[in-house]
Amino acid sequence: MNSPQPPLWRRAIAELLGTGLLVTVVVGSGIAAEQLSPGNIGLQLLENSTATVFGLTVLILIFGPVSGAHFNPVVSLADWVLGRRSGSGLSLPEVGAYVVAQTVGAIGGSVLANAMFDVGTSISTKERLTSGHLLSEVVATAGLILLIFALARTSRGVLAAPAVGAYIGAAYWFTSSTAFANPAVTVGRMFSDTFAGIVPGSVPGFVLAQLVGAAAGMGLLLVLFPTAGRSADDVVIPHRAEATGS
Repeated sequence: MNSPQPPLWRRAIAELLGTGLLVTVVVGSGIAAEQLSPGNIGLQLLENSTATVFGLTVLILIFGPVSGAHFNPVVSLADWVLGRRSGSGLSLPEVGAYVVAQTVGAIGGSVLANAMFDVGTSISTKERLTSGHLLSEVVATAGLILLIFALARTSRGVLAAPAVGAYIGAAYWFTSSTAFANPAVTVGRMFSDTFAGIVPGSVPGFVLAQLVGAAAGMGLLLVLFPTAGRSADDVVIPHRAEATGS
């Protein structure tokens, strides 16, 4: 029998902080890249993606033992959907708490990054809504879901931090959208009119594409790993009460 997880309030705080700091890394490194390499978009993207790879890896290692380090509503939703048949994973109220915490954290992360660079918080004017961007979000999100749950099902959750970091870093470059793959992060990035920002009008399309990608990822997962739902409690990495002293 699985050991109990930490209390929901503690997991929600971990999700808020983790998602917030992830957006701080993404937005802050984007601002720094613009300032350090003006006019060189390729170098700016390299700087932004490198910081995100390392930042995401570290954040998963810090907060994973508490909440699983979802930092992403589609991961939390997939955890609930896949775990329903086996009685594992998040309950629907827990999904709601995670999503609220992730979204609030993401907005706070943008505000914090803006403040650190003295650029002021404002709504982004960066248009990103093209058919290529939407397809990219479907592909990036599907791959992310497949990766996370495949690692959990094959008892390789210990590799999740570097593997997820590496995947997102690669997806920055092989997708035209730079792989948001996360509804909360997408919403948070509206609040910074900088390199990593996204105009509000592009957000609904991105979120819908991410949900489609999550569904596609779950479908592929169940074809390749039919019993993947049994490991929902171990996503993104195993999190147990005894590991946090609760």
